[in-house]
Amino acid sequence: MATTSLWSVKGWLGKVLIYVENPEKTENPECVKQNVTEQNMQSLKDVIAYAINKDKTSSNSDAAVAGENEIIMQQFVSGINCSPFTARTEMMAVKKRFGKEDGIIAFHGYQSFAPNECTPVIAHEIGMKLAEELWGNRFQVIVATHLDKESHLHNHFVVNSVSFVDGKRFFRSNQDYLNMRKVSDRLCREYTLSVPDTTQKKGKHYGEWRAEQEGRPTYHGMVRTDIDDAISKARTEKQFFYFMKEKGYTYKIGKDITFRAKGRERGVKIARNFGEGYTMESIRKRILSNPVNLKKLNEPEKKQYRIVRVKGILNKKRKIGGLRGLYLHYCYRLGILPKKKEPVDPQEIHVIFREDLCKLNTITEETRLLCRYRIDTLEELFEFRDHCKEMMDFLTEERTHLRYQIRNIRDEVQLIAVKNETAELTNQIEALRKKIKLCDGITERSISIRKALKEYQQEMRKEENAYEHSRGCR
Repeated sequence: MATTSLWSVKGWLGKVLIYVENPEKTENPECVKQNVTEQNMQSLKDVIAYAINKDKTSSNSDAAVAGENEIIMQQFVSGINCSPFTARTEMMAVKKRFGKEDGIIAFHGYQSFAPNECTPVIAHEIGMKLAEELWGNRFQVIVATHLDKESHLHNHFVVNSVSFVDGKRFFRSNQDYLNMRKVSDRLCREYTLSVPDTTQKKGKHYGEWRAEQEGRPTYHGMVRTDIDDAISKARTEKQFFYFMKEKGYTYKIGKDITFRAKGRERGVKIARNFGEGYTMESIRKRILSNPVNLKKLNEPEKKQYRIVRVKGILNKKRKIGGLRGLYLHYCYRLGILPKKKEPVDPQEIHVIFREDLCKLNTITEETRLLCRYRIDTLEELFEFRDHCKEMMDFLTEERTHLRYQIRNIRDEVQLIAVKNETAELTNQIEALRKKIKLCDGITERSISIRKALKEYQQEMRKEENAYEHSRGCR
């Protein structure tokens, strides 16, 4: 099983790489005195030196004879379009010829194999084929197979950032990561080696993977542990989120659930990072499968009886008040309700309400919103609006992130999938925007409705008083 990655080299990366293997080489007082070109040359020298380190590319089991060691080093260090012994000079010559000696000086990649799965010869052969296919037609590349860890064979690639063909810089995109992984997987299959599982939506970052291999805790690992602990304790979905909040997390629920720990700028999308077992539906199933809940489901339900004494008329229905009652009463005055009622002639509608007949569709939608979400007060309305606004901002951010991804995707199938996901987010955003607009309309219209109903009541009283007065005069 081979894992791959590729990153840029800029500045004093060689110092960091050498420090990992030898702390005595971390000091370089001459670095400050060098100009930009000399610093780049020194950095390129260090990263190449790290890749072709004799202690890493030579086999410890062979005799420690200088001539033999040189032969072994040549066997596991190779150059494509350059010699491994003069690679730095050749690469810098290409940069100088095209006037591109600054900025990113090279790209450093790796290909790591599963423990005890292949030999150094096969690992180096696969690395050469990978580099030749990916970069061999335009760039100078050093390929080195490190043997310093017996059970951890891995290839290093140093790719010049400037092409010797046309002088154009190498541009690393997300598609380059995918191509490197695909070619590596194909070559591993040809050599009957295992291939990483690609069923997960998102692979692990190299730093996280390395930390897990070394037994060190990772941020994603701690989040996952906290989620599993909260699920095991929760009896309901609401309790699960309460336990996560108690652990110091804030959360957002959309297409995926995002948890953000206190002090962290970005959250973690748990289904994307941890797999299908962490979708909302899967979490509900896991909560229901907890021993406490299973015991509760398996126990026969005991019927409990209580004697309740009531006063009043039992068949009397509770009146709906608040905003719902206001809108329902107004719909009745406009002739919208009851539904089975025959259509009302507009001339039969009181003149006070007649102006709103042209807004029946909007008033109907506002009424449905209030009834569907049982909103009776302005406080509940504002809270619902804020929730919709928060969800809309969250989905808009997700859509923006996907649109940035589309620019770098070259695979047609993946491009269609991302575009469909973007379209789905757009539909959800439009639905939330419509709800926010309806909430704003309810806030303003409720005032005018109350005013219109008050005027209508006053008119009715005047007519009744006039009618009573006319009867008295007779």
